Amino acid sequence: MANIKDIADKAGVSVTTVSRVINNHPYVSEEKRKRVLEAMEVLEYTRNVHAVHLSKGFSNMIGVVMPTISLPYFAEMMAGIADAAAESGIHLSLFQTNYDVKKEIFALSQLKQRQVDGLIFCSKALSDDKLKEWEGPILLCQNSNKEGFSTISIPHQAAFRDGLDYLIAKGHKKIAICLARKKGMNSHIRIKAYKDALEEIGETFKEEWVIEKAITMNDGKALFHKWNRWRERPTAIFVANDQVSAGLILEARAQQVSVPDELAILSFDNHEISQLLGISTIDIQAKEMGKQAFAMLEKRIQGQPIESKVLDYRLIERSTV
Repeated sequence: MANIKDIADKAGVSVTTVSRVINNHPYVSEEKRKRVLEAMEVLEYTRNVHAVHLSKGFSNMIGVVMPTISLPYFAEMMAGIADAAAESGIHLSLFQTNYDVKKEIFALSQLKQRQVDGLIFCSKALSDDKLKEWEGPILLCQNSNKEGFSTISIPHQAAFRDGLDYLIAKGHKKIAICLARKKGMNSHIRIKAYKDALEEIGETFKEEWVIEKAITMNDGKALFHKWNRWRERPTAIFVANDQVSAGLILEARAQQVSVPDELAILSFDNHEISQLLGISTIDIQAKEMGKQAFAMLEKRIQGQPIESKVLDYRLIERSTV
C-alpha cells in the first residue's frame, strides 16, 4: 500500500506538500495540488481517516454500551441513537455486555485509548462508584445517585407507581410484578414503588411475586404457567415489557383464561405488539431517549455544558385491565 513518501516521490514534491494536500491545507499551489492528486490516484492511495482523526484528538466514533440488542426497549433506544448519529455523520461502536462488568470495562478502556470519543451507557452492571474512576465523556440512560454524571431517564418510580395505582383503582390488591432483572438502579426503584404501594393498601409483600429474567414472548408464556401453579394467584401482573406481556396474554387465551376478568395485565414500552393485542401499557419513549442521549453526549464531547434530563411518560388504556 502506498504511503505519503511514495506519493511525494511520484509527484516530485516534498512530503510536507503531500501532507498539506491530504489535509486540505490552503497554502499549496494548484499545479502541485494537481500533481499530488494524480499521484494518489495512480498509486491508489487510501487515506487512513482513523489515524487522521486520532492525530486531531478525536475518532468520529461514539460507543454505545447495552446488555443486549434483542430486548425491544434497547433496540428502540439504539434506533434513536443511530438516527441521530447518522444525521451528525458520526459512526457508532456497539458494546453488547449481557451485564458483564469485564465487557463494560473494555468499553471504558476504548474511551481511555481514544478509540471512541464518548460512551452512552443504556444500562450497566458497573457501580456508579467504579464508573467514577474513569474519565471522559460518559452519558447514562438511567438515574444515578452520584454527582457528576450526565443522565437522561424516565421517572421510573413515578411511572411504576402510577401503573400500580391504576391497577389498585381498578380493584386489584393481589398484584405481582415482572422485571428483566432484580438488580440495577431502575429495578431497585420499581421494587421500592411496589413495596410502598402494597404497604399503603395493607397488602403483604411476597418475594415470589417479583418475577425476574423475563424478556421474551416465551418468557411470558412460562410466566402464565407459573401464575397458574400458584396456590394464591394475583389478579393482576405488572410486566416490564410488551414482549413478555404478549406471550402472557396469548397463553392465557390459549388456556381459556379470561383477560382481564381472571387476570389483568399492565405493561411497559408501547411497542406495536401491544397495539395489536390491545395491551394496556406505559409509553416510555425509548427511541426519543436514544436521540436525545446522542445529542447530549455530542455536546459534552464538544465541551458544551449539559443538564440531565427526565422524559415524560403516559399510560395507555386498552383491553387487558
